[in-house]
Amino acid sequence: MPSLKPAILSFAVSCACLIASAQAAEPLKQLGKTEGALDIIAWPGYIERGETDKNYDWVTPFEKETGCKVNVKTAATSDEMVSLMAKGGYDLVTASGDASLRLIFGKRVQPVNIALIPNWKTVDERLQDAPWHTVNGLHYGTPYQWGPNLLMYNTKLFKQAPDSWAVVFEPQELADGKSNKGRVQAYDGPIYIADAALYLRSAKPELGIQDPYQLTEEQYAAALDLLRKQHSLVHRYWHDATVQMSDFKNEGVAAASTWGYMANTLKAEKQPVETVVPKEGVTGWADTTMLHVDAKHPNCAYKWMNWSLEPKLQGDLAAWFGSLPVVAKGCTSSELLGSGGCATNGYDQFDKIAFWKTPDAQGGKFVPYSRWTQDYIAIMGGR
Repeated sequence: MPSLKPAILSFAVSCACLIASAQAAEPLKQLGKTEGALDIIAWPGYIERGETDKNYDWVTPFEKETGCKVNVKTAATSDEMVSLMAKGGYDLVTASGDASLRLIFGKRVQPVNIALIPNWKTVDERLQDAPWHTVNGLHYGTPYQWGPNLLMYNTKLFKQAPDSWAVVFEPQELADGKSNKGRVQAYDGPIYIADAALYLRSAKPELGIQDPYQLTEEQYAAALDLLRKQHSLVHRYWHDATVQMSDFKNEGVAAASTWGYMANTLKAEKQPVETVVPKEGVTGWADTTMLHVDAKHPNCAYKWMNWSLEPKLQGDLAAWFGSLPVVAKGCTSSELLGSGGCATNGYDQFDKIAFWKTPDAQGGKFVPYSRWTQDYIAIMGGR
């Protein structure tokens, strides 16, 4: 998913001021006539109209029903999404938890009136008031999909399934008698620092890490030290799903964090890969469809937010992306997903996931996200 070079909005503002600014926004009171168009920023594979596979099309029926022509701009990282929303010209964005609060506190999105979204009542209760899209009781969007960042490994290079993230963070010998040096991947994004912190929470309990996104200076320094040491092991810092899959097929990559989409695609191609939830747990993502503060097509946007919560769409999307529906009936409403699709994609792992969220300094108590960004760029550069 391109690299993290786009401009990034700083999150190093006091939480109290941010919440105050979020309170100033007013949700839309009523809907009017649809505008005939809708511009969405989305992760690749999120907004499908059957061009890649005719079986996966949830755009065409929406356009026929509403008259809203959907235009999609794909983005490869959360930072790119924040940058694009800052520039404007879009109505909606499918933002992950490491972007959503930046968008809210940066006044790039507006709260939504859930009374204008009939399907809201079907949303999984675990996600309805999630802190990455709810501020002071206001909802800044509708949940879209969620999933864990799994450990994917080459079954030919492990005598048994690895049970720890140590396989990507620590030097070790693989089943072929060779080192894992140059044979693991790390995610191309500063939020990956949380993966290191999650591992250290168990590996070095004396650090006292509780929340991998809220790190003291000492905890943060330990995470950076681990990532700097990991650099010599990394074949590639991945951000593109296709490139990650190619590396597993052609470059001898043995292990990496991944999403269900890549794992399921490789398995369908009969590649020797499997996934596990390591003993330390996993990070994960829960994406929210958020409405730009200056959206030119708000009526079409509300129609889409409601449409996106239809059970069949939720199930079809989960089948395509290897993710999980935010509507429970999505698990049983899609022939493409099948009766066991939600179980395969990790529906029962919700409580084991440390969902992405933007680090908040809380007045200097923790390291701000602006530091995460600067330091991770340096780590990927070998510094």
